[in-house]
Amino acid sequence: MSLKLIGIDVGTTSTKAVLIDGTGRSLAEFSRPHGMDRSGNGKAEQDPSIWIKSVWAALQHFADVTDLNGLAGIGLTSQVNTHVFVGQDGAPLRPALTWQDTRAAHDAARLDRQITVAQKTQWFGGPVPIDASHALSRMAFIARTEPEIWDATRHVLLPKDFIALQLTGEIAGDPVAAIGLVDKAGAYVAPLLDLVPGARERLPPLFDFHHSPGRVRAGLPCADVPVMVGAMDAWAGMFGCGVVAENDVMYQSGTSEVPGIISSKVVPTQGVVLFPPYQGISMHAAPTQSGGASITWLSNLLGRTPEDLFGLAEAVAPAASVPIFLPHLAGERAPIWDAQSRGVFARLDAGVGPGEMTISVMEGVAHSVRWAFEALEKSADLKPCLVNIGGGGARSDLWCQIRADVLGVPLRRAEQSAAAALGAAIIAGLGSGAFGSLVTAVRELVRFDKQFTPDAERAARYTERHEHFRALYADLVRFNSRFA
Repeated sequence: MSLKLIGIDVGTTSTKAVLIDGTGRSLAEFSRPHGMDRSGNGKAEQDPSIWIKSVWAALQHFADVTDLNGLAGIGLTSQVNTHVFVGQDGAPLRPALTWQDTRAAHDAARLDRQITVAQKTQWFGGPVPIDASHALSRMAFIARTEPEIWDATRHVLLPKDFIALQLTGEIAGDPVAAIGLVDKAGAYVAPLLDLVPGARERLPPLFDFHHSPGRVRAGLPCADVPVMVGAMDAWAGMFGCGVVAENDVMYQSGTSEVPGIISSKVVPTQGVVLFPPYQGISMHAAPTQSGGASITWLSNLLGRTPEDLFGLAEAVAPAASVPIFLPHLAGERAPIWDAQSRGVFARLDAGVGPGEMTISVMEGVAHSVRWAFEALEKSADLKPCLVNIGGGGARSDLWCQIRADVLGVPLRRAEQSAAAALGAAIIAGLGSGAFGSLVTAVRELVRFDKQFTPDAERAARYTERHEHFRALYADLVRFNSRFA
Protein backbone atom coordinates (compact mmCIF):
# COMPACT_ATOMS: atom_id res chain seq x y z
CA MET A 1 0.00 0.00 0.00
CA SER A 2 1.88 3.04 -1.29
CA LEU A 3 1.89 6.40 0.48
CA LYS A 4 -0.55 9.03 -0.79
CA LEU A 5 -0.98 12.65 0.30
CA ILE A 6 -3.51 15.38 -0.56
CA GLY A 7 -2.82 19.11 -0.57
CA ILE A 8 -5.63 21.66 -0.94
CA ASP A 9 -5.14 25.35 -1.72
CA VAL A 10 -8.10 27.73 -1.38
CA GLY A 11 -6.68 30.46 -3.58
CA THR A 12 -7.96 33.84 -4.67
CA THR A 13 -9.22 32.80 -8.10
CA SER A 14 -9.66 29.06 -7.65
CA THR A 15 -9.41 26.10 -5.34
CA LYS A 16 -6.64 23.73 -6.39
CA ALA A 17 -5.82 20.30 -5.03
CA VAL A 18 -3.20 17.67 -5.75
CA LEU A 19 -2.94 13.99 -4.89
CA ILE A 20 0.69 12.81 -4.88
CA ASP A 21 2.59 9.66 -4.04
CA GLY A 22 5.61 9.33 -1.78
CA THR A 23 8.01 10.48 -4.50
CA GLY A 24 6.13 13.68 -5.32
CA ARG A 25 4.62 12.27 -8.51
CA SER A 26 1.18 13.68 -9.26
CA LEU A 27 -1.55 11.02 -9.25
CA ALA A 28 -4.49 13.39 -9.78
CA GLU A 29 -5.20 17.10 -9.79
CA PHE A 30 -8.26 19.29 -9.33
CA SER A 31 -9.05 22.93 -9.99
CA ARG A 32 -12.28 24.90 -9.79
CA PRO A 33 -12.50 28.69 -10.27
CA HIS A 34 -14.47 31.00 -8.02
CA GLY A 35 -15.43 34.59 -8.55
CA MET A 36 -15.02 37.83 -6.65
CA ASP A 37 -17.66 40.41 -5.76
CA ARG A 38 -16.24 43.83 -6.63
CA SER A 39 -19.54 45.67 -6.70
CA GLY A 40 -18.44 48.49 -4.39
CA ASN A 41 -15.54 50.92 -4.10
CA GLY A 42 -12.68 48.86 -2.68
CA LYS A 43 -14.92 45.83 -2.15
CA ALA A 44 -13.48 42.36 -2.83
CA GLU A 45 -15.55 39.60 -1.21
CA GLN A 46 -16.06 35.88 -1.72
CA ASP A 47 -18.75 33.46 -0.60
CA PRO A 48 -17.14 30.86 1.71
CA SER A 49 -19.76 28.26 0.71
CA ILE A 50 -18.12 28.18 -2.74
CA TRP A 51 -14.83 27.13 -1.13
CA ILE A 52 -16.59 24.35 0.82
CA LYS A 53 -18.26 22.96 -2.31
CA SER A 54 -14.92 23.04 -4.17
CA VAL A 55 -13.11 21.17 -1.39
CA TRP A 56 -15.82 18.52 -1.21
CA ALA A 57 -15.67 18.18 -5.00
CA ALA A 58 -11.87 17.82 -4.95
CA LEU A 59 -11.95 15.02 -2.38
CA GLN A 60 -14.75 13.25 -4.23
CA HIS A 61 -12.84 13.57 -7.52
CA PHE A 62 -9.78 11.92 -6.03
CA ALA A 63 -11.94 9.13 -4.57
CA ASP A 64 -13.54 8.61 -7.99
CA VAL A 65 -10.38 8.50 -10.12
CA THR A 66 -7.97 6.51 -7.97
CA ASP A 67 -7.69 4.05 -5.12
CA LEU A 68 -7.16 6.08 -1.94
CA ASN A 69 -5.75 3.19 0.06
CA GLY A 70 -2.56 4.53 1.64
CA LEU A 71 -3.90 8.09 1.97
CA ALA A 72 -2.04 9.29 5.05
CA GLY A 73 -3.17 12.89 5.42
CA ILE A 74 -4.69 16.07 4.00
CA GLY A 75 -2.84 19.37 4.23
CA LEU A 76 -4.43 22.79 3.81
CA THR A 77 -3.31 26.19 2.63
CA SER A 78 -5.11 29.32 1.53
CA GLN A 79 -5.02 32.96 0.60
CA VAL A 80 -4.27 35.48 3.36
CA ASN A 81 -5.20 38.01 4.66
CA THR A 82 -8.73 36.88 3.86
CA HIS A 83 -11.11 36.73 6.80
CA VAL A 84 -14.28 34.74 7.48
CA PHE A 85 -16.57 35.88 10.29
CA VAL A 86 -18.35 32.79 11.64
CA GLY A 87 -21.04 32.36 14.27
CA GLN A 88 -21.32 29.95 17.18
CA ASP A 89 -22.47 27.18 14.81
CA GLY A 90 -19.40 27.58 12.57
CA ALA A 91 -21.39 28.99 9.65
CA PRO A 92 -20.24 32.21 7.94
CA LEU A 93 -22.20 35.30 8.95
CA ARG A 94 -21.31 37.31 5.84
CA PRO A 95 -19.12 37.00 2.73
CA ALA A 96 -15.39 36.79 3.41
CA LEU A 97 -13.29 39.94 3.14
CA THR A 98 -10.45 38.95 0.83
CA TRP A 99 -6.94 40.36 0.99
CA GLN A 100 -7.76 42.55 -2.01
CA ASP A 101 -10.54 44.38 -0.15
CA THR A 102 -9.31 47.87 0.76
CA ARG A 103 -12.36 49.26 2.59
CA ALA A 104 -10.69 48.94 6.00
CA ALA A 105 -7.93 51.40 5.02
CA HIS A 106 -9.34 54.11 7.31
CA ASP A 107 -9.46 51.71 10.26
CA ALA A 108 -5.95 50.50 9.42
CA ALA A 109 -4.54 54.04 9.42
CA ARG A 110 -6.18 54.77 12.77
CA LEU A 111 -4.73 51.60 14.30
CA ASP A 112 -1.30 52.14 12.76
CA ARG A 113 -1.08 55.60 14.31
CA GLN A 114 -1.48 54.04 17.76
CA ILE A 115 1.61 51.82 17.35
CA THR A 116 5.16 53.11 17.32
CA VAL A 117 7.97 51.83 15.12
CA ALA A 118 9.77 50.79 18.30
CA GLN A 119 6.80 48.64 19.34
CA LYS A 120 6.57 47.02 15.91
CA THR A 121 10.29 46.27 15.93
CA GLN A 122 10.04 44.80 19.43
CA TRP A 123 7.06 42.62 18.53
CA PHE A 124 7.74 41.66 14.92
CA GLY A 125 11.44 42.39 14.37
CA GLY A 126 10.73 45.25 11.97
CA PRO A 127 8.24 47.98 11.00
CA VAL A 128 5.47 45.69 9.73
CA PRO A 129 2.60 47.91 8.52
CA ILE A 130 -0.99 47.70 9.74
CA ASP A 131 -2.75 47.89 6.38
CA ALA A 132 -6.29 47.41 5.08
CA SER A 133 -5.89 43.62 4.94
CA HIS A 134 -4.68 43.25 8.52
CA ALA A 135 -6.95 41.13 10.73
CA LEU A 136 -7.36 43.91 13.30
CA SER A 137 -8.27 46.41 10.59
CA ARG A 138 -10.93 44.01 9.34
CA MET A 139 -12.35 43.43 12.81
CA ALA A 140 -12.46 47.16 13.50
CA PHE A 141 -14.15 47.72 10.13
CA ILE A 142 -16.87 45.14 10.75
CA ALA A 143 -17.41 46.32 14.33
CA ARG A 144 -17.85 49.88 13.01
CA THR A 145 -19.97 49.21 9.91
CA GLU A 146 -21.82 45.98 10.78
CA PRO A 147 -22.07 45.90 14.58
CA GLU A 148 -24.76 43.20 14.57
CA ILE A 149 -22.43 40.89 12.63
CA TRP A 150 -19.55 41.65 14.99
CA ASP A 151 -21.69 40.89 18.03
CA ALA A 152 -22.70 37.51 16.52
CA THR A 153 -19.12 36.61 15.52
CA ARG A 154 -17.57 33.74 17.48
CA HIS A 155 -14.44 33.26 15.35
CA VAL A 156 -12.52 35.24 12.73
CA LEU A 157 -10.78 32.65 10.57
CA LEU A 158 -8.56 32.39 7.53
CA PRO A 159 -10.00 30.27 4.67
CA LYS A 160 -7.80 27.24 5.45
CA ASP A 161 -8.86 27.32 9.11
CA PHE A 162 -12.50 27.70 8.07
CA ILE A 163 -12.17 24.64 5.83
CA ALA A 164 -10.49 22.68 8.65
CA LEU A 165 -13.48 23.55 10.84
CA GLN A 166 -15.89 22.27 8.18
CA LEU A 167 -13.86 19.06 7.70
CA THR A 168 -13.19 18.22 11.35
CA GLY A 169 -15.43 20.38 13.52
CA GLU A 170 -12.36 21.77 15.31
CA ILE A 171 -10.87 25.28 15.54
CA ALA A 172 -7.13 25.73 14.88
CA GLY A 173 -4.75 28.21 13.31
CA ASP A 174 -0.99 28.62 13.02
CA PRO A 175 1.35 31.40 14.19
CA VAL A 176 2.84 32.16 10.77
CA ALA A 177 -0.50 32.82 9.06
CA ALA A 178 -1.34 35.07 12.02
CA ILE A 179 1.21 37.53 10.63
CA GLY A 180 0.98 40.94 12.24
CA LEU A 181 -0.85 39.51 15.26
CA VAL A 182 1.93 37.47 16.89
CA ASP A 183 5.37 38.29 18.23
CA LYS A 184 8.72 36.75 17.33
CA ALA A 185 7.95 33.83 19.66
CA GLY A 186 4.72 33.08 17.80
CA ALA A 187 2.37 34.27 20.56
CA TYR A 188 -0.47 36.75 20.16
CA VAL A 189 0.55 40.33 21.08
CA ALA A 190 -1.90 41.30 23.84
CA PRO A 191 -1.32 45.10 23.74
CA LEU A 192 -1.95 45.06 19.99
CA LEU A 193 -5.14 43.01 20.19
CA ASP A 194 -6.44 45.26 22.98
CA LEU A 195 -6.75 48.06 20.40
CA VAL A 196 -9.90 46.30 19.12
CA PRO A 197 -12.09 45.19 22.06
CA GLY A 198 -13.20 41.59 21.59
CA ALA A 199 -10.50 40.70 19.08
CA ARG A 200 -8.53 38.26 21.21
CA GLU A 201 -11.39 35.91 22.09
CA ARG A 202 -12.43 35.66 18.43
CA LEU A 203 -9.03 34.43 17.17
CA PRO A 204 -8.19 30.70 16.94
CA PRO A 205 -5.64 28.85 19.09
CA LEU A 206 -2.29 28.40 17.32
CA PHE A 207 -0.47 25.17 16.46
CA ASP A 208 2.38 23.94 14.24
CA PHE A 209 1.71 23.48 10.52
CA HIS A 210 1.72 19.69 10.81
CA HIS A 211 -0.59 19.55 13.84
CA SER A 212 -3.82 17.66 13.17
CA PRO A 213 -6.87 19.20 14.88
CA GLY A 214 -8.96 16.19 13.85
CA ARG A 215 -10.04 13.80 11.14
CA VAL A 216 -12.46 14.20 8.26
CA ARG A 217 -16.00 13.79 9.58
CA ALA A 218 -18.08 10.71 8.76
CA GLY A 219 -20.20 11.07 5.63
CA LEU A 220 -17.62 13.15 3.74
CA PRO A 221 -15.17 11.90 1.11
CA CYS A 222 -11.91 10.71 2.74
CA ALA A 223 -13.69 10.23 6.08
CA ASP A 224 -11.40 9.52 9.05
CA VAL A 225 -8.25 10.80 7.28
CA PRO A 226 -6.28 13.23 9.48
CA VAL A 227 -6.31 16.90 8.44
CA MET A 228 -3.31 19.14 9.14
CA VAL A 229 -3.60 22.80 10.16
CA GLY A 230 -1.38 23.71 7.21
CA ALA A 231 0.21 27.04 6.31
CA MET A 232 -0.63 30.25 4.51
CA ASP A 233 -0.21 30.13 0.73
CA ALA A 234 3.09 32.03 0.76
CA TRP A 235 4.68 29.43 3.03
CA ALA A 236 3.06 26.39 1.45
CA GLY A 237 4.07 27.74 -1.96
CA MET A 238 7.57 28.32 -0.63
CA PHE A 239 7.84 24.64 0.28
CA GLY A 240 6.19 23.68 -3.02
CA CYS A 241 8.88 25.45 -5.03
CA GLY A 242 11.70 23.86 -3.02
CA VAL A 243 12.58 26.69 -0.62
CA VAL A 244 13.10 25.58 2.99
CA ALA A 245 16.64 26.34 4.21
CA GLU A 246 18.82 29.33 5.11
CA ASN A 247 19.59 31.59 2.09
CA ASP A 248 17.00 29.87 -0.15
CA VAL A 249 15.09 32.41 -2.26
CA MET A 250 11.57 32.12 -3.67
CA TYR A 251 9.34 33.83 -6.19
CA GLN A 252 5.73 32.71 -6.18
CA SER A 253 3.56 33.88 -9.02
CA GLY A 254 -0.20 33.66 -8.76
CA THR A 255 -2.92 36.27 -8.41
CA SER A 256 -0.22 38.28 -6.66
CA GLU A 257 3.55 37.93 -6.75
CA VAL A 258 5.27 36.87 -3.52
CA PRO A 259 9.08 37.08 -3.42
CA GLY A 260 10.85 35.97 -0.27
CA ILE A 261 14.23 35.18 1.26
CA ILE A 262 15.02 32.82 4.14
CA SER A 263 17.63 34.51 6.31
CA SER A 264 18.32 34.54 10.03
CA LYS A 265 19.79 38.03 9.60
CA VAL A 266 17.33 40.88 10.08
CA VAL A 267 17.98 44.47 9.05
CA PRO A 268 14.71 46.32 9.81
CA THR A 269 13.50 47.59 6.44
CA GLN A 270 10.35 49.53 5.65
CA GLY A 271 7.83 47.65 3.52
CA VAL A 272 9.04 44.10 4.22
CA VAL A 273 6.93 41.53 6.04
CA LEU A 274 8.88 39.59 8.68
CA PHE A 275 7.36 36.30 9.74
CA PRO A 276 7.94 34.88 13.22
CA PRO A 277 10.72 32.25 13.04
CA TYR A 278 9.35 28.77 12.45
CA GLN A 279 11.46 25.63 12.95
CA GLY A 280 14.61 27.62 12.23
CA ILE A 281 13.10 29.33 9.17
CA SER A 282 13.09 33.13 9.20
CA MET A 283 11.20 34.35 6.14
CA HIS A 284 11.41 37.90 4.80
CA ALA A 285 8.58 38.43 2.29
CA ALA A 286 7.33 41.28 0.11
CA PRO A 287 3.93 40.41 -1.40
CA THR A 288 2.71 42.61 -4.23
CA GLN A 289 -0.95 43.21 -5.07
CA SER A 290 -1.56 42.31 -8.73
CA GLY A 291 0.62 39.76 -10.51
CA GLY A 292 -1.43 37.23 -12.45
CA ALA A 293 -4.41 39.46 -11.60
CA SER A 294 -3.00 41.99 -14.08
CA ILE A 295 -3.01 39.44 -16.90
CA THR A 296 -6.53 38.36 -15.92
CA TRP A 297 -7.66 41.99 -16.05
CA LEU A 298 -6.10 42.53 -19.49
CA SER A 299 -7.59 39.26 -20.72
CA ASN A 300 -11.08 40.34 -19.67
CA LEU A 301 -10.56 43.83 -21.08
CA LEU A 302 -9.51 42.58 -24.52
CA GLY A 303 -11.86 39.61 -24.65
CA ARG A 304 -9.00 37.14 -25.16
CA THR A 305 -7.77 34.24 -23.05
CA PRO A 306 -4.46 34.60 -21.19
CA GLU A 307 -3.08 31.90 -23.49
CA ASP A 308 -4.04 34.01 -26.52
CA LEU A 309 -2.27 37.01 -25.00
CA PHE A 310 0.90 35.01 -24.31
CA GLY A 311 0.86 33.87 -27.94
CA LEU A 312 0.56 37.47 -29.19
CA ALA A 313 3.36 38.55 -26.88
CA GLU A 314 5.71 35.94 -28.32
CA ALA A 315 5.68 37.84 -31.62
CA VAL A 316 6.63 41.20 -30.05
CA ALA A 317 10.30 42.18 -30.08
CA PRO A 318 11.51 44.09 -26.99
CA ALA A 319 11.44 47.76 -27.90
CA ALA A 320 11.29 51.20 -26.36
CA SER A 321 7.80 51.59 -27.88
CA VAL A 322 6.38 49.06 -25.40
CA PRO A 323 4.52 51.14 -22.78
CA ILE A 324 5.46 51.12 -19.12
CA PHE A 325 2.71 49.54 -17.02
CA LEU A 326 2.15 50.25 -13.34
CA PRO A 327 0.26 47.16 -12.04
CA HIS A 328 -1.47 48.94 -9.17
CA LEU A 329 -4.98 47.95 -10.22
CA ALA A 330 -6.08 47.73 -6.58
CA GLY A 331 -3.34 49.73 -4.91
CA GLU A 332 0.01 48.16 -4.07
CA ARG A 333 1.37 46.22 -1.15
CA ALA A 334 5.11 45.63 -0.77
CA PRO A 335 7.31 47.50 -0.70
CA ILE A 336 5.32 50.77 -0.79
CA TRP A 337 2.01 49.75 0.86
CA ASP A 338 0.03 52.40 -0.95
CA ALA A 339 -3.69 51.62 -1.17
CA GLN A 340 -4.34 54.84 -3.16
CA SER A 341 -2.01 54.12 -6.07
CA ARG A 342 -3.66 52.99 -9.30
CA GLY A 343 -2.61 51.28 -12.51
CA VAL A 344 -1.58 53.10 -15.66
CA PHE A 345 -0.05 52.55 -19.10
CA ALA A 346 2.48 55.29 -19.81
CA ARG A 347 3.75 56.37 -23.24
CA LEU A 348 1.11 54.69 -25.38
CA ASP A 349 1.31 55.32 -29.10
CA ALA A 350 -0.70 54.29 -32.15
CA GLY A 351 1.57 51.29 -32.79
CA VAL A 352 0.62 49.58 -29.54
CA GLY A 353 -1.61 46.54 -29.92
CA PRO A 354 -2.68 43.63 -27.71
CA GLY A 355 0.76 42.00 -27.97
CA GLU A 356 2.61 45.12 -26.85
CA MET A 357 0.12 45.65 -24.02
CA THR A 358 0.68 42.08 -22.85
CA ILE A 359 4.46 42.53 -22.86
CA SER A 360 3.97 45.79 -20.98
CA VAL A 361 1.91 44.04 -18.30
CA MET A 362 4.47 41.22 -18.00
CA GLU A 363 7.29 43.74 -17.63
CA GLY A 364 5.35 45.91 -15.17
CA VAL A 365 4.68 42.95 -12.89
CA ALA A 366 8.35 41.96 -13.09
CA HIS A 367 9.43 45.51 -12.20
CA SER A 368 7.12 45.50 -9.18
CA VAL A 369 8.86 42.33 -7.99
CA ARG A 370 12.31 43.80 -8.62
CA TRP A 371 11.35 46.73 -6.39
CA ALA A 372 10.16 44.28 -3.74
CA PHE A 373 13.35 42.23 -4.01
CA GLU A 374 15.48 45.35 -3.50
CA ALA A 375 13.78 45.85 -0.14
CA LEU A 376 14.12 42.15 0.68
CA GLU A 377 17.85 42.16 -0.04
CA LYS A 378 18.32 44.92 2.53
CA SER A 379 16.10 43.23 5.09
CA ALA A 380 17.74 39.80 4.75
CA ASP A 381 21.26 41.12 4.07
CA LEU A 382 21.50 38.77 1.10
CA LYS A 383 21.90 39.19 -2.65
CA PRO A 384 20.22 36.21 -4.39
CA CYS A 385 22.22 34.21 -6.92
CA LEU A 386 19.39 31.75 -7.75
CA VAL A 387 15.63 32.11 -7.28
CA ASN A 388 13.17 29.20 -7.25
CA ILE A 389 9.95 30.21 -8.99
CA GLY A 390 6.59 28.46 -8.84
CA GLY A 391 2.87 28.97 -9.20
CA GLY A 392 0.44 29.24 -12.09
CA GLY A 393 1.86 32.57 -13.22
CA ALA A 394 5.21 30.91 -13.87
CA ARG A 395 3.93 28.57 -16.61
CA SER A 396 4.80 31.02 -19.40
CA ASP A 397 8.41 30.59 -20.56
CA LEU A 398 8.36 34.10 -22.02
CA TRP A 399 7.23 35.68 -18.77
CA CYS A 400 9.81 33.72 -16.77
CA GLN A 401 12.55 34.93 -19.11
CA ILE A 402 11.35 38.54 -18.78
CA ARG A 403 11.44 38.16 -15.00
CA ALA A 404 14.97 36.74 -15.10
CA ASP A 405 16.08 39.64 -17.31
CA VAL A 406 14.40 42.28 -15.13
CA LEU A 407 15.74 40.79 -11.89
CA GLY A 408 19.16 39.96 -13.33
CA VAL A 409 19.10 36.59 -11.52
CA PRO A 410 18.59 33.01 -12.82
CA LEU A 411 15.18 31.50 -12.11
CA ARG A 412 14.66 27.75 -11.52
CA ARG A 413 11.05 26.69 -12.10
CA ALA A 414 9.23 24.07 -10.05
CA GLU A 415 7.58 21.36 -12.13
CA GLN A 416 4.25 21.36 -10.24
CA SER A 417 2.38 24.54 -11.13
CA ALA A 418 0.11 24.25 -8.08
CA ALA A 419 3.05 24.97 -5.79
CA ALA A 420 0.96 25.93 -2.75
CA ALA A 421 -1.17 22.79 -2.99
CA LEU A 422 2.02 20.72 -3.27
CA GLY A 423 3.35 22.50 -0.19
CA ALA A 424 0.17 21.60 1.68
CA ALA A 425 0.67 17.95 0.67
CA ILE A 426 4.25 18.17 1.95
CA ILE A 427 2.91 19.38 5.30
CA ALA A 428 0.48 16.44 5.29
CA GLY A 429 3.44 14.12 4.77
CA LEU A 430 5.23 15.59 7.77
CA GLY A 431 2.13 15.50 9.98
CA SER A 432 1.38 11.90 9.06
CA GLY A 433 4.88 10.82 10.07
CA ALA A 434 5.83 9.76 6.55
CA PHE A 435 8.81 12.15 6.63
CA GLY A 436 11.06 12.91 9.57
CA SER A 437 11.61 16.59 8.85
CA LEU A 438 10.29 19.44 6.74
CA VAL A 439 13.61 19.75 4.91
CA THR A 440 13.59 16.05 4.00
CA ALA A 441 10.02 16.21 2.75
CA VAL A 442 10.68 19.28 0.58
CA ARG A 443 13.90 17.92 -0.91
CA GLU A 444 12.28 14.58 -1.78
CA LEU A 445 8.93 15.78 -3.12
CA VAL A 446 9.78 18.89 -5.19
CA ARG A 447 10.95 18.58 -8.81
CA PHE A 448 12.16 21.26 -11.27
CA ASP A 449 11.63 21.46 -15.02
CA LYS A 450 13.57 24.46 -16.39
CA GLN A 451 16.05 27.25 -15.59
CA PHE A 452 15.97 30.76 -17.07
CA THR A 453 19.25 32.69 -17.29
CA PRO A 454 19.32 36.51 -17.68
CA ASP A 455 20.48 37.97 -20.98
CA ALA A 456 23.07 40.67 -20.25
CA GLU A 457 21.89 43.10 -22.95
CA ARG A 458 18.22 42.84 -22.02
CA ALA A 459 19.05 43.07 -18.31
CA ALA A 460 20.88 46.36 -18.90
CA ARG A 461 17.91 47.76 -20.83
CA TYR A 462 15.51 46.70 -18.08
CA THR A 463 17.66 48.37 -15.44
CA GLU A 464 17.08 51.67 -17.22
CA ARG A 465 13.36 50.97 -17.60
CA HIS A 466 13.13 50.09 -13.91
CA GLU A 467 14.24 53.64 -13.08
CA HIS A 468 11.44 54.95 -15.30
CA PHE A 469 8.99 52.57 -13.60
CA ARG A 470 9.89 53.91 -10.16
CA ALA A 471 9.76 57.52 -11.39
CA LEU A 472 6.31 56.94 -12.91
CA TYR A 473 4.94 55.86 -9.54
CA ALA A 474 6.51 58.85 -7.78
CA ASP A 475 5.07 61.25 -10.36
CA LEU A 476 1.55 59.88 -9.80
CA VAL A 477 1.51 59.88 -5.99
CA ARG A 478 0.18 63.42 -5.71
CA PHE A 479 -2.34 62.86 -8.49
CA ASN A 480 -3.73 59.67 -6.88
CA SER A 481 -3.94 61.32 -3.47
CA ARG A 482 -6.62 63.65 -4.82
CA PHE A 483 -9.02 60.70 -5.02
CA ALA A 484 -8.42 59.46 -1.45
